This record gives sequence, C-alpha cells and structure tokens, in this order.
Amino acid sequence: MAKKTYIKAITEGIDIALAEDPKTLVFGEDVGKNGGVFRATNGLQEKYGVDRVFSTPLAESGILGMSIGLAATGWRPVPEIQFMGFTFEAMDSIAAQMSRMRFQYNGTKHAPITIRTPYGGGTHTAELHGDDLENFFVGIPGLRVVAPSSAYDAKGLIISAIENNDPVLFLENLRLYRSVKGEVPDDKYTVPLDKANVVQEGTDVTIIAYGGEVSEAQKAAKKLAKDNISAEIIDLRSLYPLDTDTIFESIKKTHRVVIVQEAQKMAGVGAQVASAISEGAIMYLDAPVTRVAAPNSVYPFPQAENVWLPGARDIEDAVREVINY
Repeated sequence: MAKKTYIKAITEGIDIALAEDPKTLVFGEDVGKNGGVFRATNGLQEKYGVDRVFSTPLAESGILGMSIGLAATGWRPVPEIQFMGFTFEAMDSIAAQMSRMRFQYNGTKHAPITIRTPYGGGTHTAELHGDDLENFFVGIPGLRVVAPSSAYDAKGLIISAIENNDPVLFLENLRLYRSVKGEVPDDKYTVPLDKANVVQEGTDVTIIAYGGEVSEAQKAAKKLAKDNISAEIIDLRSLYPLDTDTIFESIKKTHRVVIVQEAQKMAGVGAQVASAISEGAIMYLDAPVTRVAAPNSVYPFPQAENVWLPGARDIEDAVREVINY
C-alpha cells in the first residue's frame, strides 16, 4: 500500500488487466510509444508490445468502430478518446451499436469495451477539451457510465470496467489526474460498478456529488463543520446505473439533500438523482431538493472558467439554504 496519484492508479489498473488477459487491447491517439497525452498508458507498449498497446490515426469514429468489431470477435478493447468532447465524432458507435449489442443478439454476444476519456474543467484547456458531457450518455440503455473521484476508486473501477461484459464509459477527471493522491494497494482489487460510496458520514444534510465535485464537497463540509453542520457526502461513482439504495438510506437519516454536478444544470445526472429521490424518498425530506451545477450556457473560454465552474462556496451556500429552510 502506497500513496499514488489518480493517474498512476489508472495506469496500474490497465497494467493488471493486460497482464491477466491476453485478449485485452489498449489503443487510441498517441497511447502507444508516447503513453497518451496525459501519460496514462506510459510504459505499457514497451511492456506488452505494439500488437496489444498501439496508437491509432486521429479518427474517433474509427477507434470505436474498430472496438465494436474486436469485441464481437472475442477481444476486450480498452480504447482511449483523447478528450470527452471528441466522443461526438463517434456517437453512433456508442449509442446505436455497442450499447445495443447484447439486446440485438439476445444475450449471445457482448460488447466488453471500456472507453477511457478525460473530462472536466479547472485546467484551462481549449474548447471541447474540458466539457462535462456525461449528461449525453447516462440515458443510453446498455451503457455503463462511471466517474471515480479518488485514486483508490480509479484503480478498482478500471479493473472492474475492463473485466465487465457491458460497454463502460470510464470518465477520468482532468484536474484530479495529478492533484489527487491516496492509499492504493499494489495488488489487484476491484470496486463495484454500481455502488455509491459514503465518503463522509454526517447527520444534518446529504451532499451527493461525483468526479471533481467530491473534493469540492469535502472542502464545503469542513467550513460547515465549524458551524456545527454535519454533512454526509456520497460519491455516486456510478452515474448509470444509480445506486439509489445508498442515497435513500442517507436521506432517511439527514432529511435534507444537495446534489452537485460540474455539468450544466439542465437535465443530466443531478436531475435524475433528484427525480429518483422524489419517487422513492420524498417523504423523508424536511426541505426541497437543492441542486448545484454549472450555468446552462456553452462551456466558457479559460479566462472565465473559474467563475463558471461550481465550487465549494456554491455548495456551502446551498447547504445553508436547506438547513435554514
């Protein structure tokens, strides 16, 4: 057990998957010799060879189209889409092909594809490089969507995703890559693909977040604790399917909830969580469901990024609002 960065944990998880299963393949733009734009696959081509870890042309539709063919013929592809914004070039492969394969073939064929892609703001990237686009994917039946917020979860979830027979969109928050460190075992372990994590227990309010907003929720909770407001923090980890059991159990205890997402507020993950709460736990609430999210506008240029992104202060203000309702 040693402290490792979020990105190092992901690299270790992919390494273990490659070592255990010769049918696992890693490919994408610059992922071979260069180890990817963020070096998430650094050293893997040298270790496993160019036939199993290789770079592709700059063609997202080709990368994911090839993934479908490989999965259908017994391989376990782990393609990288260099930034989440580039998934638009391959939406047909995701939404109309791999996610439907099990249904189309009556369960006789699967699509064990793990699409890795960085996302999220806070690093002043160019347009379509920092957008949170998970809202487009959580409504696709047959596709799992996961977003780890810690180094420990990043390794355990990437291994689980690669071993799973469903297609998985594996979201890696850009600003967590090297800013987050945690205790991570050297050996193999897995984290469930459909289970939320209670990061911090509390009694007064439930804060539900995922990805980069989990650390913002923790910052807010520290400020709130100074005023004797005890916040329970739930990291969704799995955006689809949602672990509503963990959410409901927390609300039964705290009776208040704030839902946080970095993406624009309209629809999406936070809206689905709020809808699930209204259907399954509304009678336990002492205040309205409150959401913290980015504005319903196009992702801004870097100069305005810090103002646009939801932060700890926004979460703190929302919690105080529901506490004082």
